[in-house]
Amino acid sequence: VQLQASGGGWVQAGGSLRLSCAASGRTIRNYVVGWFRQAPGKEREFVAANSRNSGATIYADSVKGRFTISRDNAQNTVYLQMSSLTPEDTAVYYCNARVGWASYWGQGTQVTVSS
Repeated sequence: VQLQASGGGWVQAGGSLRLSCAASGRTIRNYVVGWFRQAPGKEREFVAANSRNSGATIYADSVKGRFTISRDNAQNTVYLQMSSLTPEDTAVYYCNARVGWASYWGQGTQVTVSS
């Protein structure tokens, strides 16, 4: 599975962005998909995840109520809608897809939020 993340960029505080993660190679319909982020000087942290077949979703407390993860199985794509962004959301965002012991990562997309 190859994952291609896109949609990052620069935005002012309070703004919104939508990240996309397009999968190729095989369908990720039955995968757990998620987003993680890594800010400069910090470890990679969990942001959101969605279970297989558009089941339950979970969010980090820091983004709950502001971010929404979704998936389009027909397009084999995962999205992260981000709103009410703050400078603390500045990071490289990575998508992940996993099933069983297999775990795949996208290349990351930079999100920069200015105050």
